[in-house]
Amino acid sequence: MPGFLENMNTYKWYALYTRPRFEKKAEKYMQERGIACYLPLIRTIRQWSDRKKWVDLPLFSSYIFVFSQAADLYKILTVPGAIRFVSFDGKPVEIPKKQIENIKWILSSDVNSQPLAEKIPKGATVEIIKGPLRGLRAELVHYNNRKKIVLRVEQLNQSVEIQIPENHVKQLA
Repeated sequence: MPGFLENMNTYKWYALYTRPRFEKKAEKYMQERGIACYLPLIRTIRQWSDRKKWVDLPLFSSYIFVFSQAADLYKILTVPGAIRFVSFDGKPVEIPKKQIENIKWILSSDVNSQPLAEKIPKGATVEIIKGPLRGLRAELVHYNNRKKIVLRVEQLNQSVEIQIPENHVKQLA
């Protein structure tokens, strides 16, 4: 087994761009082929003309994270729905493990919080001062009714809104 553990050090996270609205199918095909992947989903309610329904939607449209060795990336592109890896200068960009852990933490956390004494104005730049995202700067989008705020942060060249307890941020001057 020592060889296997040594090989695990060569495995990295990569962001794979998929066909639009094909993320769940691509994840299923990868799992069937034994490819380790992560598709962050958010639960939201959708309105149809005759009903409302809870649905799980990808946090990042058209993206799925793949845990692989660089040598196996070409094989992953043969999975139906896979288009290309996020790359720089023609080389797939490694996503730091800490960022994947942070995404998982954000999606799994439901931290109770105390309200702030003063409301931070919408559009203000804030810094996260607690939790695994400490030090990250973001724009405050709005307050919701659960004593949490929604922040806009840039990830994968897309805007991503995350909910975070309002006492986990401070306004920057």
